Amino acid sequence: MVISHKGKMFPLGSTVSDAGVNFAVYAPNADRVCLCLFDGFGRCERDRIDMYGHEGGVWSVFVDSLKEGALYGYRVDGPYSLSDGHFFNINKLLLDPYAKDFSGEFTWSERHYCHLPVGEFNTLDNAIDMPKSKVVKAQLYTGKKPNIAWCDTFIYECHVKGATQLHPEIEKSQIGKFSALVQPSFLQHLKSLGVTAIELLPVHAFVSEQFLTTKGLQNYWGYNTLSFFVPHKAYCVNGDINEFKAMVRQFHEHDIEVIIDVVYNHTAESGIDGPMLSFKGLNNNGYYRTLNSSESAYINDTGCGNTVNIDDPITLKLIMDSLRYWVEVMGVDGFRFDLATILGRTSEGFTSRHAFFQAILQDPILSSVKLIAEPWDVGPGGYQLGAFPPPWREWNDKYRDVVRRFWRGDGGTLPELAKRIHGSNDLFEHNQRGPLNSINFLTSHDGYSLADWTSFEHKHNEANGENNRDGHSENYSFNCGVEGATSNSEVNNLRIKMQLNALVTLFLSKGVPMIAAGTELNHSQLGNNNAYCQDNEVNWLDWSGQNMTHSLSQSISDLIKLRKQLSVFQHPFFVHADDERFSVEWLNKDMLPMSESDWHDEENKTLMYVLADKLKSKAVMVILNADKEHLSISLPTSPFSSSWECMFTSEHAFDAKTLPISFCLTGQSAWVLVSNLEENTND
Repeated sequence: MVISHKGKMFPLGSTVSDAGVNFAVYAPNADRVCLCLFDGFGRCERDRIDMYGHEGGVWSVFVDSLKEGALYGYRVDGPYSLSDGHFFNINKLLLDPYAKDFSGEFTWSERHYCHLPVGEFNTLDNAIDMPKSKVVKAQLYTGKKPNIAWCDTFIYECHVKGATQLHPEIEKSQIGKFSALVQPSFLQHLKSLGVTAIELLPVHAFVSEQFLTTKGLQNYWGYNTLSFFVPHKAYCVNGDINEFKAMVRQFHEHDIEVIIDVVYNHTAESGIDGPMLSFKGLNNNGYYRTLNSSESAYINDTGCGNTVNIDDPITLKLIMDSLRYWVEVMGVDGFRFDLATILGRTSEGFTSRHAFFQAILQDPILSSVKLIAEPWDVGPGGYQLGAFPPPWREWNDKYRDVVRRFWRGDGGTLPELAKRIHGSNDLFEHNQRGPLNSINFLTSHDGYSLADWTSFEHKHNEANGENNRDGHSENYSFNCGVEGATSNSEVNNLRIKMQLNALVTLFLSKGVPMIAAGTELNHSQLGNNNAYCQDNEVNWLDWSGQNMTHSLSQSISDLIKLRKQLSVFQHPFFVHADDERFSVEWLNKDMLPMSESDWHDEENKTLMYVLADKLKSKAVMVILNADKEHLSISLPTSPFSSSWECMFTSEHAFDAKTLPISFCLTGQSAWVLVSNLEENTND
């Protein structure tokens, strides 16, 4: 016989003690909430216990002698009214929003829907198709964290499964799992590149949308969250969520931080006709934004059917509690927020003073971790690059686009390119932020790989089953003369050279550099620029194929080492003319300061700049020549020493170390030169 008591309102979720387990859940408009306890296999509902209602809408119950590992769910009864947004249906087993672990698999069926397509109340019980929430006693993370400064950060964006699924040196039982990422071969690869932070695509438990599974596809990326606390079980070898924490600890021991991509903007419950899995059956109008209309339709600023209502204090609390859990218990070092504009959006639109940003800033735990925004969504006024408050960093798609356009050979790109290379002061300096607030990238999981950027002029998304209508049509890409894969060595060599040109630009720009996993392996997605549903070789990195003969790993390693030697890239502020220590000078082809006509010459496709540290008497010159024509130039002497040393070039035919004052600048090439400053420049 189960013995239960009223229990406590907080903390929400299940809390283990020596005497038993306390359960608390928020369902403010419910008439009845039941705790359902299951057998050890999650198949049989052995007890259904009425919970006690408290002021403020919290329900609780304490179950004596219950232990860690117990399986449970909630059933909620109350008004059912589509027009009012009340979807209570006691026939649906609901996941605990605060569950820390699951048992069992999610299976799609019509039983998950609160109502059938005709609006009829659905009396089918869905428990057989639902994972069960699992009681967990969380232990705080005790490992030592690297605490890498932003100025030393190099981010490697990575998919848990795709990174190692084809890796020949990792055991089959480990491939595609959290544990595979910390196997010696993969760890050494990251270390040799110079990576200081691995940014993992969503690791919160997620499910594939039904429209994908019916086509035989999967949500590979994972942007369809089922739980804000539970690690995705398919990434665990034995279903043990502690494997995630063990992975984090191993990364930390090798001085690599772990940033996770989090999706707090929508959930897997989709639109008003989507499944009822958790939030929708507890407090639909509180967890989701709805229109003030007779249909109580969802606001869809995410493009995924629903939008999380972070204006609601309990929803805000849920997200804050989730973030703290991943830092304090799971050990992560930071977050990249998917469609982050939504987290700062009220009914009146986006504001940098949103309660969410204020809650983060005053939180002693979260204010000190790495916070990265994807600063846009699909709602009105959704593009907010540069509008986030300190200490947020932001993905800079303007950087990505102008670098791609410049190296593609587009005219008129120099003014904006210079701004982006300089750290995008036009975007960040207005609210006392510096160049390190810009996350600079050429490619990410979303869009072309770097190899495909030089191989395809048109997207090829036919495998996604949407007649190639999905994905962006404008990618600022080029194919070097042949669309797709080719055996033409001249074309392939040019493609590698153009990738190197872009990488030189990335690592010799002010800001925080990020690459997508596979960039170093010349990985191709076969022209698919929206490969979110391709759980196959399109996304899995090839560690043994032809791509390895064109590996960019050593070049990336050399460039990040070079970057770390140059103090100007550790400087956290923008460099202006009155800076006493650092200077930046933009030069034309005659090595004279750029004039207005130089900047706005549509045919000018060469940018040269010198960054100098007067304290260390060191200068670096970066030459970016997107013009196909060769150019004879004479390097400047005073105030520099009489020679320039070539530290890196994409021109493989060049093998000299010390450059002559006059030399031929080859077409479509990038160069990094270093010289000492004359001593009198310190006066």
